[in-house]
Amino acid sequence: MLTVKMDAELERELEAAARATGLTKSEFVRRGLHDAIARSKRRRAPSPWDLGRDLFGKVASGRSNLSETRARDLIGARRNAKTAR
Repeated sequence: MLTVKMDAELERELEAAARATGLTKSEFVRRGLHDAIARSKRRRAPSPWDLGRDLFGKVASGRSNLSETRARDLIGARRNAKTAR
């Protein structure tokens, strides 16, 4: 059980939002907390990119920025191939 203190204006807004969605104030708050906790977990968890950022593009090329410049390099190579024809 949790008690939350809020000013009168916030409580009026809560009542109006809950009424508009057809929920009780308690259910509206519970759902909001579930959403906020889920967003918080997603922000804390590193993405696959973050986990491997220091490894991408460094295996055989010797270029430490290969993963960052790969698209630009491919576009340049394609452009060069077209002009060579």
